[in-house]
Amino acid sequence: MLLLPRLLLPRFLSLSSLPRSSPLPPHASPLTLNPIDSVPNPLTTTTPNPIKLPLSKLYIPPEADFSGDETAVLKGSNIVLGSYAYDSQVVNAEFVKSSVNTEDCPGDGLPEFALVGRSNVGKSSLLNSIVRRKKLALTSKKPGKTQCINHFRINDSWYLVDLPGYGYASAPKESRLDWQKFTKDYFMNRKTLVSVFLLIDASIPAKKIDLEYASWLGRNQIPMSIIFTKCDKRKKKKNGGKRPEENAAAFESLISEFFESAPPWIMTSSVTHAGRDEILLHMSQLRNYWLKH
Repeated sequence: MLLLPRLLLPRFLSLSSLPRSSPLPPHASPLTLNPIDSVPNPLTTTTPNPIKLPLSKLYIPPEADFSGDETAVLKGSNIVLGSYAYDSQVVNAEFVKSSVNTEDCPGDGLPEFALVGRSNVGKSSLLNSIVRRKKLALTSKKPGKTQCINHFRINDSWYLVDLPGYGYASAPKESRLDWQKFTKDYFMNRKTLVSVFLLIDASIPAKKIDLEYASWLGRNQIPMSIIFTKCDKRKKKKNGGKRPEENAAAFESLISEFFESAPPWIMTSSVTHAGRDEILLHMSQLRNYWLKH
């Protein structure tokens, strides 16, 4: 039976009545989080250029005993490590099947995490990085190539699910409608879905379609984590570009308008593999909690 932790179920707020962010409470001291780098180390928090977040912006998982210790916060994220963060490493990974509807998905009851994002956000590259396999999920320079629900079994005990990207304008209208229909049906009816990992390109400013997708997930109370991709890219300041950390902070701020509590987020790069270990640790504590409850 799927039991969703309270902090994983944000309350959707209508855009017409969005409250302003409340000020930081007097007792909430800021914590120092690390920007991503090329050598992931989940429990290291000392870097030359830290990201500071107040306690109210942290994601504290169910049953986590958090006393404010900075070393318990995953690097390049707002996620606190709890007691369920174990058995995180990938030993083996294999493609199982592609499905065009939820009923055709594997029926073995194993927990799963779905990766979804705008076309060309780097979804297949991130999946390959997570499992340390260059060609487990096929990548393409042409967006919109993923058109099915693709299941990859990890360690014979859980699934990564690659879903069709959204927002690809060149795809036929009928195909876009079909993808949206069966993807949303999967979100609403897949009982073994532990969490959706919404991928956002941090090398560019927030897109309206990403905000709309996040709001739909919130409105339908679908557990969600935000994965910021392409965090190795740096836009030139003279061209008005911002650092990935700035774009990620702006998107997180906009998400806070939609959600009552801060969703978990992680900064990643499929080029440097930064964020890979953090994603696996985050998945492990969500998965192990789900299995227990």
